[in-house]
Amino acid sequence: MGDPCGIGPEIIVKAFLQDPQATQGAVVVGDVGVMQRAAKLVREAAACTVVEISNSSEAFGLPAHCVPVLQVLPPLPVLPWGQVQALAGRAAGDCVFWAARAALRGEVSAIVTAPLHKEALSAAGDPYDRYPGHTELLQAEAADFLQKKVQDVPVRMMLANDELRTVLVSIHLSLRQAIQAVTFDNVLQTLRITHEALSASLGRAPRMAVAGLNPHAGEGGLFGTEEIEIIAPAVQRAKAMGLQVSGPIAPDTVFMRARHPRGAQGEFDVVVAMYHDQGLIPVKYMGVEQGVNVTLGLPLVRTSPDHGTAFDIAGQGVADASSMREAIRMARACVPRSA
Repeated sequence: MGDPCGIGPEIIVKAFLQDPQATQGAVVVGDVGVMQRAAKLVREAAACTVVEISNSSEAFGLPAHCVPVLQVLPPLPVLPWGQVQALAGRAAGDCVFWAARAALRGEVSAIVTAPLHKEALSAAGDPYDRYPGHTELLQAEAADFLQKKVQDVPVRMMLANDELRTVLVSIHLSLRQAIQAVTFDNVLQTLRITHEALSASLGRAPRMAVAGLNPHAGEGGLFGTEEIEIIAPAVQRAKAMGLQVSGPIAPDTVFMRARHPRGAQGEFDVVVAMYHDQGLIPVKYMGVEQGVNVTLGLPLVRTSPDHGTAFDIAGQGVADASSMREAIRMARACVPRSA
C-alpha cells in the first residue's frame, strides 16, 4: 500500500481501473479504509469497488475493477494527506514485512511496493527506523529467512523501462565515494547478480554491457586507469565464469547500443553502470513515468514505481499511475519462467 498519507493508495486504485489485465490476481496489502478513501479521489471510482479478502487466492475470483485488500494491520484512523506521520510509517512498514514474508514462503509470486516515506518510517521507531527504505528492509527479511548475515545477501538496483535496463554497482553515495566503490569485487558481484536475476526472468543468459567509469572508458589509460586495473579484469573473470559480458565500453555510447526501441533488438539486454547518475539519467530521460525500480539479488521478485510519495499532491486525485502500472507489469515479467 505504501505510506497511507502519500499517493501510493491512489495510484494503486488507478492501476486496477486502468489496467485490469495486469492487475488480475493482484491483491493490496494494507488497510481497507485507506484504500476506500483513495478510491473516492479517483474520478472513475464509480466503476471501482474496494473489498476486503482473507486470503490472496480469493483475488482470482473477483470481477475486473475490483480492488481486493488484505487487512494485515489494525484498522487505521483517518490520517491527513501529505503529512509525515509515525503511524503511517509504521503501517507502511508492517505491510512490507507481511508481503516480504508471504513472498519468501511462496504464498505470492512477487511484490510491488508503493512509495513509503523514509522520514515517516524512521519516526515509527524500532524496528522500522533500522531501515532507510524498502530495499534494506527486504534484504534483512531475506537474510533472516535464509539464515544468513545481511552482507551475505547482496542486492543491486535495476532501473528499467520497455527500451532499456541498467544495473548499478553503487547506489546512494557521493560521487567521490561512488568512485571508491568501483572495485574488482563489486563489479564482479554486480555482474553475477545481474546474470542470475535476468537469466531467471528472460529464460536465457542476458547479454550484459559494462560501462566504463571515465570518459571514453579511459582512452587506454589517458583519462584514468580504473578500466585497465579494475573493470576489465572483472569482466574477464566474469567471462571465464561463462557470463555473456562485454566491456568496458565508453559510457557516452553504451546506452544507445543497449537501447531496444519497440520492434527492434538492442545489442545488449542490460548495461551495468558504475554509479547512480551514470545509469539512471539515460533511463529517466526516456520518461520517469515509464521507469520501474527492480531489486536484484533477493530470493523474491520486488519492483516499485520510480517516484516517491509526492506529499505535495497527495489527496488531490491527480497522481499519475503510469509507473505503478509498469511496475506491476514488470513484476509479472520478472517472475521466473518455471514459477
